[in-house]
Amino acid sequence: MTLGCPTWDLETILKNAKAYGYDGVDFRGIQNDLDITKMPAFTTDLNATAKRIKDSGLEVSGISSSIGVCDVDKRQDNLDEAKRTIPVALALGAKNVRIFGRGDGNNKTEAAKVGLECIEQILALPGANQLSWNFETHDNWIKSTDCTLLLNVINNPAFGALWDIGHTSRVGGETPEQTYAAIGPRIRYLHCKDAAFDEAHPHAMPKGIDKGWRYVIPGTGQLPLEKGLRLLKSKNYNGWVLFEHEKRWHPNLPEPEVIFPAFIKWARPIVG
Repeated sequence: MTLGCPTWDLETILKNAKAYGYDGVDFRGIQNDLDITKMPAFTTDLNATAKRIKDSGLEVSGISSSIGVCDVDKRQDNLDEAKRTIPVALALGAKNVRIFGRGDGNNKTEAAKVGLECIEQILALPGANQLSWNFETHDNWIKSTDCTLLLNVINNPAFGALWDIGHTSRVGGETPEQTYAAIGPRIRYLHCKDAAFDEAHPHAMPKGIDKGWRYVIPGTGQLPLEKGLRLLKSKNYNGWVLFEHEKRWHPNLPEPEVIFPAFIKWARPIVG
């Protein structure tokens, strides 16, 4: 995911991803632009960019958007972003669009109804049904019981779940087995990042649900990443495994030149 290399341009992203042994790229911004659907490379120059990526030998695994389907006040913003995202994803051959749940965390039943209305409007847009709109286990929708509520209300094959193993275990307090039992059949995409709890560490996060945790090189932390990956493999999961290195949000994290190869070295023996 390009979130982990916020200073790299497109050429550097493609060159290094291939050199490090990655199969694809998920776009969450490039340099100063968080939303690639507003960049010339992905608008007026979209076809040339698509060819450039294909010629590099990489696929585009997905587009990571900022859409929050259960946020009633952001409905038009969500639809506008979806309209921009669809042609980009289709031209790049990306099957996945990451979205968020968000909305009213105190009344998830009503929030889910808002999410249903939003998804129905998004899926009515030309080309939308050719993509998988995957909401991340994030913000108000981390516990699998809550995620199941939203998935049951939006029972559409074009709507799935993006499982962030770190969120469901570290924040939701669930084992991978518990999460998979609840949402397994709807998992379309996977986020991996590792973390360790150490309140005394200078890079420990200072507040909120992340307080006391810090992100570390995959395989060196306390999160059940390997257990989750092996569980998915045993269930014949054939989607993408995405390394989400949050360098854009946390500048103190390891440089992409260091941690991107480290993730491949750790993950390849597990996922193949």
